Amino acid sequence: MLRKHLDFRKHMNADTITTEWQPPEVIEKYLSGGMCGYDREGSPIWWDVIGPVDPKGLFLSASKQDFIKSKIRDCEILQKECELQSERLGRHVEAITMIYDCDGLGLKHLWNVSHHTVTYMVLSPLHLSSAPKLFPVAYNLIKHFLSEITRNKIIILGANWQEVLLNYIDPEQLPAAYGGKLTDPDGDPRCRNKIHYAGPVPASYFVRESVKVDYEQCLTVSRGSSQQLEYEILFPGCVLRWQFSSDGADIGFGVFMKGKMGQRQNASQMQEVVPSQRYNTHLVPEDGSLTCSEPGIYVLRFDNTYSIFQSKRISFTVEVLLPEFPFGKEETSFPLHIINQNC
Repeated sequence: MLRKHLDFRKHMNADTITTEWQPPEVIEKYLSGGMCGYDREGSPIWWDVIGPVDPKGLFLSASKQDFIKSKIRDCEILQKECELQSERLGRHVEAITMIYDCDGLGLKHLWNVSHHTVTYMVLSPLHLSSAPKLFPVAYNLIKHFLSEITRNKIIILGANWQEVLLNYIDPEQLPAAYGGKLTDPDGDPRCRNKIHYAGPVPASYFVRESVKVDYEQCLTVSRGSSQQLEYEILFPGCVLRWQFSSDGADIGFGVFMKGKMGQRQNASQMQEVVPSQRYNTHLVPEDGSLTCSEPGIYVLRFDNTYSIFQSKRISFTVEVLLPEFPFGKEETSFPLHIINQNC
């Protein structure tokens, strides 16, 4: 588990994500949330204001990886704030309190929710305030993905939500709009300088309509099956880059290593290099890269095993960037094998 955690952090460049990665403009402008105040234990508070968020507009405008990186960046910011709080208070502060304002939660927030849920874990109570009648439906869709320990940290607040929040948060640290006394310097009771309130995403941000990509190859992944692209990497330090889109629905994608070219192996029989997950590339094209630390056979695997009825047509471009060679030697031949191509 620890090794997978460290590999994931390395793959996502978590150690430098707050300084070297910038979220797309649409995420910065139209994804709600922000850090504001501290609870009575001294832990930083993160607020997510759900109602104004336009989930469909967001997922038509940025890739799943961008959202994951954005949430990892938020978590890293909170972790650094915990370290600063520990120095200020002279004791360890390791927890985070999260508050989700569910006022305005509606059917638009359930748009394709099973494909688009991005979950990130917290170590302190998570409060859900102003929960409307629709909330139990939304919660029932995701609670099965949460461990019992995490579910026990979720506190769903009713009509007395302001009173309950004050049990956990001093009035001086709670925005006035939520029953406290904290305001922005300009008197804004919602503290918009710290908590971002989103709104509808303009159609000008929609990637599918604004970006046309000319892909070099295509293939079809039959229902209930997968396709594998094999690349023989001859030198350490090569960069394997990919970009792809799908027609009609999402597709699973991951990168693996194996020992022999041309011999088909199941995902469980290969070494996982980039974790396999489902991407909404029928909405937004996905791109990524991997610096190959060692030579070998790298397998790009498109996974449609979860689809019972629908085949997926994938358009893609893959390239290998060579490392710099100390003796001026260059190698440009990288064999490619496509297993079970149906295009």
